[in-house]
Amino acid sequence: MVGRENNCNLPPGFRFHPTDEELIMFYLRNQSLSKPCPVSIIPEVDIYKFDPWELPEKTEFEENEWYFFTPRDRKYPNGVRPNRAAVSGYWKATGTDKAIYSGSKYVGVKKALVFYKGRPPKGVKTDWIMHEYRLKESRSQPAKKLGSMRLDDWVLCRIYKKKTAAKPLEQREEDSNAENVASDDHNSMDLQSMKIPRTFSLAHLWELESLGSISHLLDDHNTNYENNAGIETGIGIMPQSSTPILETRVRESHPIKFEDTHQNNLNQSSFFSPMFGFQ
Repeated sequence: MVGRENNCNLPPGFRFHPTDEELIMFYLRNQSLSKPCPVSIIPEVDIYKFDPWELPEKTEFEENEWYFFTPRDRKYPNGVRPNRAAVSGYWKATGTDKAIYSGSKYVGVKKALVFYKGRPPKGVKTDWIMHEYRLKESRSQPAKKLGSMRLDDWVLCRIYKKKTAAKPLEQREEDSNAENVASDDHNSMDLQSMKIPRTFSLAHLWELESLGSISHLLDDHNTNYENNAGIETGIGIMPQSSTPILETRVRESHPIKFEDTHQNNLNQSSFFSPMFGFQ
């Protein structure tokens, strides 16, 4: 009953991906009637005498899923519940049974099961999955022998291990570090964008509405300058405490030229504004 005894010559590139209907009509039905299958690729193995990770070595065909013909026994002598116990765990049904049709004819049933390590009800769920196919008339057949524990001579099982999407621990740590670095860079850029440049032209000042008008800035600048340094005259330096003269000059229509002493405090550049008329 071990699949390694089957010697089937498969052509190069052969892939075994039958549908549910094909498994019932061309493989399980033929096996139940002792007829040859289209390809002798499915071994006869009592899967409940092994753990699922031991089953791949029982078949010649190496893929990501494995097919087996297996008998089923009763859990209790007078009952119809199958015995799902294995070596180090048990198979537990999940979901509802799916009816298999060939055209419009009901031909079989498909049941999904998950393998649990340990003993019920404290078993630990694993990633091993089984799809069990049985014929429609398998439950209606009477027991061949009185008191026999055999429930079905043959059912067809497809077993595979579910792929998990979880990343390795090292990969998760690298992703977390990359997210933290990106977040720090973003915060740094936000702080830099909030800073005001130390030096800027009057055009920049004009765009900053929160700093007030240009005339207000000029008034404050000249007031501070004159209070600290005074105004140079032919006689000497005479202090000045008010700014009406500067306001009058700014409002004149002709351009105003600043002396060299004033140019040093205006970053040594000349400006022209069509509104105020100075350069």
